[in-house]
Amino acid sequence: MAKHDSHQLKVSSEIGPLRRLLVHSPDSGLGKVVPSKAQDWLFEDIVHLDTIRKKEYDFYTKILLYFLDPQKIKGRLEEIDADKNKRKFYKPDSDSFFRSEKVVELQWLLADILKDHEIRLKLVASVCAIEACSYDTQKELLELGAESLAKTFITGSLDSDKMLFAPIPNFIFTRDIGIVINDHVLLNKPAKKARTREALLVKYIFFNHPLFEAYHNNIIELPDTNHHFLMPRDGDDRRVTLEGGDVMVVSKDHILIGVSERTSMEAAHVAINVLFEKNIVKKITIVKIPRKRDYMHIDTIFTQVKRNVWVMLGAFSKKAITHEDADAVQRILEGTRKEEKLKIIQFRKKDLENPRYFDNLEDLLVDISKNDLECKGAVKFIYSGNNEFPYDAREQWTDSCNLLALKEGVVLGYDRNDKTVEAFKESGFSILHAHELIEKLENGKLDVDSLEDTLILMPSAELSRARGGFHCMSMPLLRDDL
Repeated sequence: MAKHDSHQLKVSSEIGPLRRLLVHSPDSGLGKVVPSKAQDWLFEDIVHLDTIRKKEYDFYTKILLYFLDPQKIKGRLEEIDADKNKRKFYKPDSDSFFRSEKVVELQWLLADILKDHEIRLKLVASVCAIEACSYDTQKELLELGAESLAKTFITGSLDSDKMLFAPIPNFIFTRDIGIVINDHVLLNKPAKKARTREALLVKYIFFNHPLFEAYHNNIIELPDTNHHFLMPRDGDDRRVTLEGGDVMVVSKDHILIGVSERTSMEAAHVAINVLFEKNIVKKITIVKIPRKRDYMHIDTIFTQVKRNVWVMLGAFSKKAITHEDADAVQRILEGTRKEEKLKIIQFRKKDLENPRYFDNLEDLLVDISKNDLECKGAVKFIYSGNNEFPYDAREQWTDSCNLLALKEGVVLGYDRNDKTVEAFKESGFSILHAHELIEKLENGKLDVDSLEDTLILMPSAELSRARGGFHCMSMPLLRDDL
C-alpha cells in the first residue's frame, strides 16, 4: 500500500484505490424532514433516523474504515458496537468519535475552523443572512462552542432541540459539494435553494481548514454569467449551477460533465473554459441528459466498475437509442421524439473548434476504456435491473447505477436492487453482504487486498428514500493512480 501525506489531494480516475474521502454521517436534521417539505429539501420521502444510522449508514462507515484506516476499527468492533457505548464512535460531536484523517467527516472539519474567532463571526453572520435570522438568534449562535455551533449549522437545531432554521439533509451527499480533479478542487454551485447553506459551509472549510491549506490556490469557484441577475426568470438556463454528481474524472486528462436537472449548460460552458485555461485536463466530454427527477445527475445513470466494466441504465444504450428491437414504423415514429435523447459532445483543448460527437452512452464509455485507459479486451456493460422492464427503471430509481469503487472491481451498492445483483453475478462478480464482509474482516478470514471483482451489498431500505447511492455519499480526496 502506497504511503501518502495526510494532506494530499489527488484524484485522476473513478476506480483507482481509494485512500481518502469526505463523508457526512446522517444527522438529526434528517429526522425532522416532514412529508410536505421532503421534495423541497430534495428527499423523495421521510426517513427513519435510527434505522438509517444504526442499521444502514454505520455499515458504510465500518467498511470505509476497514479499507482506508483499519487501525481505527479492527479488533475493536465488539466494544464499539456495545449497547452501553450508544454509538458514540459514529457521532461527530462525541469524544469517542473515530475522527479519521482518511474517512474525513465534514462536521468535525467545520467544528475545527469554527474555533477561529474571525471565521465564527463571518460564518454566523453569513448563515443568519441566508436564513433571515433575528439579531437575538445571531447573538445566541455566537455564544455556542465550536462543536455545538457546527452541529447547529448542519441540523438547524440547538442542543435543546429548538429549531432555528431548516436542516440541510442533503449534506450526506458529499459528492455534490465539489469534486477533486487531479490536484484541483472544483466547488459546486447548487441549483436548489435547499443547498445554499451547504455550499457556504463547504467553501469556508476548503478555504480555511489546515487539511486543504496547500491547495488554496487550486480551488476553483465558477463565476456567474455576467449580469445574470438582470435576466428574467425564463433566463434560468443562463444561470451557472453545478453539482459534483455531474462531474466524473475518468482519467488524468479527461473529465465528463453532465448537463442535467441540477447542472446547467452555462456551467458546463464556464467549466470547460476555466479547466482548459488552467491546463487541468486535455479533454472534456459534455453528457446532456433529459431534465428529469428520475435522472438528477449523470452518476444516477452510469458509474465505472473496472477499466473495461461499466454499470448503466439500458435506456441510454446503443440498442435503445437506435430502436434496434422496434419494427420499421415504430422506429421511424420513435426517432422523432427528442425528449429522451442524449447529447454527447467531446471537446479537446488542442482543437476546440472540432469536437467529437457520440450517438449513445455506450460508444462514449467504450472510447474511454479503450483510448483513455488503454484496455485491450472487450468492454462490458452491466445494466440496471438486468435490462428487464420494469426492473430497469425501478432499480435505477433506487440507485442501481450509483456505485462507489473502493478499488478497481470492488464496488458498494444497495441490497434492494435484486435484478442488478443478478446481472453482476452473470458478469462474474462475487456478491458479499456488508454484515458478512465486516465479520470476515474482523475475524481475519478475509483481508481487503484479496478482494477482487466484488459487489458489496449495503442495507438500504431507508437510505434509498433519500435518492442517492454511495457514489453520491462520497467525495474522494485521494485515489492511487491506476
